[in-house]
Amino acid sequence: MSSTAPAAAPKTGGGGQSRFTRGWRIVAALAVTQTIGYGVLYYAFSVFLTPMARDLNASGAQIAAALTGSILIAALCAPLVGRRLDAHGGRGLMTAGSVLGTGAVLAWSRVESLPQLYAVFAAIGIACAMVLYESAFAVIVSWFDGPVHGRGRANALLALTVVAGFASSIFLPLTGLLVDSYGWRHALVVLALIYGVAAIPLHALVVRRPARTGRQDTTTEERAGIVRAATRRRPFWLLVIAFTANGGAAAVMAVLLITYLIHLGHSPVLAATLAGLLGVLSVTGRLLTTGLQRRMPAALIAAAIFTLQGVAAALLPLAGRTVPGAVGCVLGFGLGFGIASITLPHLLVDRYGTAAYASLSGRIAAFSVADKALAPLGAVALAQAAGYAWVMAAVALACVVAAVALLAYHRVSFR
Repeated sequence: MSSTAPAAAPKTGGGGQSRFTRGWRIVAALAVTQTIGYGVLYYAFSVFLTPMARDLNASGAQIAAALTGSILIAALCAPLVGRRLDAHGGRGLMTAGSVLGTGAVLAWSRVESLPQLYAVFAAIGIACAMVLYESAFAVIVSWFDGPVHGRGRANALLALTVVAGFASSIFLPLTGLLVDSYGWRHALVVLALIYGVAAIPLHALVVRRPARTGRQDTTTEERAGIVRAATRRRPFWLLVIAFTANGGAAAVMAVLLITYLIHLGHSPVLAATLAGLLGVLSVTGRLLTTGLQRRMPAALIAAAIFTLQGVAAALLPLAGRTVPGAVGCVLGFGLGFGIASITLPHLLVDRYGTAAYASLSGRIAAFSVADKALAPLGAVALAQAAGYAWVMAAVALACVVAAVALLAYHRVSFR
């Protein structure tokens, strides 16, 4: 089923290093750049929302629209970025994206109006498409390819996402400290320098393509043919449905969980503490999923965990008023919070090989990333119109849809 070309035995690279060793240097570099990239380009925004709204004489909703627009632009860019990654690799693209992201954050520190803010975040959205997970995964998939090196792919993806999973834990308090000490504009200058000093040289000097793989031997026409064949068949669209539905559900919970727990009667401190468990649990879920993938089909593992998330969301309005009930529901949902990011690459490579991995991943990201931007807005509107219980019902339904789509994908794959 896979179109992955056989790989030769490990070859030595520059300085006598084996391809395997150099691959893990790339993973380490990307773990650093992804952690800082998500921290600066995404998570830090929430800390700046209030001081920016005050200084720009704008509402919180007007400021938040900048981030929503940025995510939508990243989604629109994803297919083009994917094709570029398949054709040329990640070094040039991610280096350019790092330069763009650094410049955009510096420009962010100088904005004086909403149009300027929106323009800056359009640039940040393009940079995110170029430098964050989808691009990093494509680099790792291309390097850890074939029957010899491919065995290290799951561990490489796990290592990357485990480290980057702590981005919010590091950069939310760091950003808050910088804002308190220097003000939001100077804080952004510091963050831009941190990102630029780390990401630009690491992407330029460490990220590489393997010297010879089946993926690189594939022509542009052959890659386009793989993409056309995939997108004309049911399995690909089942993956789109599964990871779009679950991504939207996760985004809603990330945005509204604290508010809803307070609505259920919990203190703000407890609500924030429970919501903070999502990041820790995402690491646990990724470790569990990677271990189980050695024994069970990845689609079935993800379907089971997505179902658990649906049950947890459905029970939250009923059991969430007590502390044990809220803890149990958050634990159930949190175990699946980060597994999509490591499950999708496995499924794509297993079915379609690595030749057009980034192109196919970009097609899916165009849907899933857009849903992550829009779903919280729809959830807020639903909460205002019908109440939070209906929001949790919608989250549960989305998780069940994702699970059913993956079950259907598994049946089609093993028919």
